[in-house]
Amino acid sequence: MAHYLPRSSLVLAQILSMFIPLVVASPDPAAMTYNVVSLGAKADGTTDSTQAFVSAWTKACGSTNPAMIYVPVGRFYLRQVVFNGPCNNNAIIMSIAGTLVAPSDYKVLGNTANWLVFEHVDGVTISGGILDAQGTALWACKASGNTCPAGATTLEFSNSNNIVVSALSSLNSQMFHIVVNGCQNVKMQGIRVTADGNSPNTDGIHVQLSSSVTILDSKIKTGDDCISIGPGTTNLWVENVECGPGHGISIGSLGKDQQEAGVQNVTVKTVTFTDTQNGVRIKSWGRPSNGFARNILFQHAIMMNVQNPIVIDQNYCPDNKGCPGQISGVKISDVTYQDIHGTSATEIAMKFDCSSGNPCSNIKLEDVKLTYNNQAAQASCNHAAGISTGFVQPTSCL
Repeated sequence: MAHYLPRSSLVLAQILSMFIPLVVASPDPAAMTYNVVSLGAKADGTTDSTQAFVSAWTKACGSTNPAMIYVPVGRFYLRQVVFNGPCNNNAIIMSIAGTLVAPSDYKVLGNTANWLVFEHVDGVTISGGILDAQGTALWACKASGNTCPAGATTLEFSNSNNIVVSALSSLNSQMFHIVVNGCQNVKMQGIRVTADGNSPNTDGIHVQLSSSVTILDSKIKTGDDCISIGPGTTNLWVENVECGPGHGISIGSLGKDQQEAGVQNVTVKTVTFTDTQNGVRIKSWGRPSNGFARNILFQHAIMMNVQNPIVIDQNYCPDNKGCPGQISGVKISDVTYQDIHGTSATEIAMKFDCSSGNPCSNIKLEDVKLTYNNQAAQASCNHAAGISTGFVQPTSCL
């Protein structure tokens, strides 16, 4: 379509596209509205409002007409809430004007898998709001070396379809901020994730076993991967994302299990990495697996003081447990790096450390310029084959 639109129409189309979630989130005139305050919630940040949210969900989910759950301005204290489906309708909007607050005592949630979870739902939209998971105490526990709970994911969608999340902020998650697991057709736009750069396992958005997921116009500052892409992810589109601090955008780790769903058809474009550990990364465990990653496009990326701007690591083996001396079975192929510019914080800006048993194939480099200390950076290749076209710096070692 872009070929047939004049520039002015393209700009208008881009502007209009920014408002798609707002249109989706507009209440149906026939929709029933359930205000959590009228159902007993208190906006004081300390009174337990869990039951009011469960009640609102039960009514909205049970309605045969579209429904809205409204959370007004204020701070609402919640323990774990499971929003279960299937529902009688496929048009539920949760409109959040206020802040949802998790227990400050990490022991309350720490051994549950998640804080807020939507399971087996279809057609749910979350619009606006702040999720404050108050995870700092658990991070401190982990840093101390004491025995601590693993922590809870802040928001999870599991085995659900047709989900929209727009203009949502997630603060200080105990573990992952947002997880998409076993879902189809998910759109996230205008997401803001904030956690300390040294906070453990606080991935911004994690996607696995899901198809047709779109992540747009988001800013992610965290202590782990900004976006992590797990096994079974297909048709993922990431665009206009700012990352940093954090560990970058990672496919993997893959190949932890011998039988594992692959990753394919992933596009990551128009992304900026600032002071991150990695830029665009693919990593797999160094042990047998039938997993794969293929048809991956990394396009229009800006690196600012990134330690490993472009990296494939197929010898991932944390703490050297369960994999030393083994070879990754994950097959990585058809990966394109196009228009990647910026600065590396280390001399080797491009590293392809692929499997000796399953070498990386059909790697493509086009228009890459990465510098280190105002000079050309270097590249390192092991068991990687491919081509480079256009200007490529550091000089390709494929």
